[in-house]
Amino acid sequence: MYQRQVSFTEAVKRTLTVNYCNFNGRSSRSEYWWYALAMLILNVVLTLITGHHETASAVISTIVGLALLLPGLGLAVRRMHDINKSGWWILINLIPVVGNIIFIIFACKDSDPYPNQYGPVPNVA
Repeated sequence: MYQRQVSFTEAVKRTLTVNYCNFNGRSSRSEYWWYALAMLILNVVLTLITGHHETASAVISTIVGLALLLPGLGLAVRRMHDINKSGWWILINLIPVVGNIIFIIFACKDSDPYPNQYGPVPNVA
């Protein structure tokens, strides 16, 4: 059994279309981190476009943030499911610094190699 790594475009497309509001199942490590990179690039581009216009920046950032909130939460929950943890573990991010570090460690872990209670192994080739 081999777990295929998803591409950048496939990860973003899958998160924003197929799994837009999906909190069930599992998502692979590559899918999670490619989407995180896409969101970082988007934030940098929005910052460069809006420049020093604080009002425009705030409005655009709020609209984009709200539109991408549910897909990001769903992806994080599915990533926790992939390492056989409850999706509620994303709430550990509410603990300043330490919680963020623990979540990053969880997000970097390898997928469970076998089906678990949350579903089959994602991206099996």
